[in-house]
Amino acid sequence: MENKKCNCGELRKENAGQKVCVNGWYENLRRVSKNLGFLILRDFYGIVQIVLESEEMLERLREINRESTLAVTGTVRVRSSKNDEMPTGEIEVVPERIEVLGRCKYEELPFEIRRSKEAEENIRLKYRYLDLRNPAVKDNIVLRSRVTAELRRRMEELGFLEITTPILTASSPEGARDYLVPSRNFPGSFYALPQAPQQFKQLLMASGFDRYFQIAPCFRDEDARADRSPGEFYQLDMEMAFAGQEEVFEVIEKVLPPVFEKYGKYHRVPSAPFCRIPYREALERYGTDKPDLRIKLEIQDVPPLLDKTYAKAVIAPQYEGSRKEIERCQKEIEVLTGNTVYWFRVKPDEKGELAFIGSVAKHLHPVREQFIQNLKLEGGELVFLALGDELGEVQKTAGAMRKVLGGRNPQYMDEDCYAFCWIVDFPMYEIGEESGKLEFCHNPFSMPQGGMKALMEKEPLDIYAYQYDLVCNGIELSSGAVRNHEPDIMVKAFELVGMCEEDVKKKFPAMYQAFCYGAPPHAGIAPGLDRMVMLLGGEENIREVIAFPMNKRAQDVMCGAPGKVSKEQLREVHIRVCDEMQ
Repeated sequence: MENKKCNCGELRKENAGQKVCVNGWYENLRRVSKNLGFLILRDFYGIVQIVLESEEMLERLREINRESTLAVTGTVRVRSSKNDEMPTGEIEVVPERIEVLGRCKYEELPFEIRRSKEAEENIRLKYRYLDLRNPAVKDNIVLRSRVTAELRRRMEELGFLEITTPILTASSPEGARDYLVPSRNFPGSFYALPQAPQQFKQLLMASGFDRYFQIAPCFRDEDARADRSPGEFYQLDMEMAFAGQEEVFEVIEKVLPPVFEKYGKYHRVPSAPFCRIPYREALERYGTDKPDLRIKLEIQDVPPLLDKTYAKAVIAPQYEGSRKEIERCQKEIEVLTGNTVYWFRVKPDEKGELAFIGSVAKHLHPVREQFIQNLKLEGGELVFLALGDELGEVQKTAGAMRKVLGGRNPQYMDEDCYAFCWIVDFPMYEIGEESGKLEFCHNPFSMPQGGMKALMEKEPLDIYAYQYDLVCNGIELSSGAVRNHEPDIMVKAFELVGMCEEDVKKKFPAMYQAFCYGAPPHAGIAPGLDRMVMLLGGEENIREVIAFPMNKRAQDVMCGAPGKVSKEQLREVHIRVCDEMQ
């Protein structure tokens, strides 16, 4: 009778007595005596115990290195002692034959497979194929696959059509550095990898497609962060014709909550509609346009102190931490922001009156009563203060105070939930930090609120755009906007940042021309898939949910990219590498 082929995770006590063949990786061997040992075999689906009851079998395993792939043929039997930590813990396989399918040539591994997440990052990435054998790492990639399939299904149910857009395209100013690809046929000319399918999806709307989506690859030459992978990332890109902000919100609020409920690590997901917070209000209340609404603390205004123009406070009621813990928080905030922060505690004195104790308490004595009334202090509070002459810097520092205090203290944070919000009403323009000139604040293709009239009559910094961000647990999942589909309004919007009509035609020839043939109002958004899966899996670093990520310096240390190429290859694309230092 032919042996039943099984995976390592499916055998149960109901299979006792069956002849089976299981394939997998040799994970570990526990040798009990000269003629008794237990081999753990692992595959994609789980692990199973192989009991070795002969000296011959054990000697055979001595010649085989761990992580070799094996085929084990034998009989399933019920174990005498059940292991509740294994799904297959009620049975074991007694082998008749063990065959080596793929031999591991190395006795020493770069890291223990099940402890690979403890290894140094570059070592993990260099041996990523071993890292992915760790079930904890593999599970994130499985999660990503299932979430992607679920998103596709839900978008199709809502009438969206998946359309792929070009990878080789033209360079355009979209906020980050392009990856450039030299052309062989056109010396001195370059393609660019798309930072996003922005122009193509808008062109699809002008072409008569009214509901587009794509699991889209995007390429940006920017530095890594915990929530941003350098080089490339993926997003659920979507666009709708004859639609505005409300229609986009409605789609996202239908698609995402069921996915987070089904696959999320946390148990509670808000139902539609998500709360909406204007951009400037978010800065005032939370010190950031990416607020983590799980944190219950908010920023409050306080009277100016120490000759500073602005002062903000974050109050932690009934704080029970030690001075050492307070100073640890203080140091962490200062490292995050580069700014000095101050604190004091509020406690009753011998007379029962509220006294301030802490690093800045002596400076507050003249305004103590004002503080107590304005901040409604009752005793037991810890108050952190941010002071400065630049409002933006003070808000940023106060936002860090809120994040650190809330994140370190469960009493101020509801950890077991996903807290979504829309940040709306972004300014259309801002003064660039580096250039000192007027620049687009968000997406240059956005429709200004008030249209042409606003562009003609308002001060640029007072103009709002139909732009919006989707934020979850302090992570920006997506940016989106109602698009500027009117050529005249588009030209005027770019004129304010120093680009004339000819510049617009040159930079965006296809889109400008297409809109001149009559384009529908349209709007879209693009939630980041990598960030979404990171949140669902409860991971702190986005590289944990990418099969083959680059390191922090945008290097593929496994395959050796970026790398040198031959002079012949360079010659074919008309490139000469020169040393600028010469």
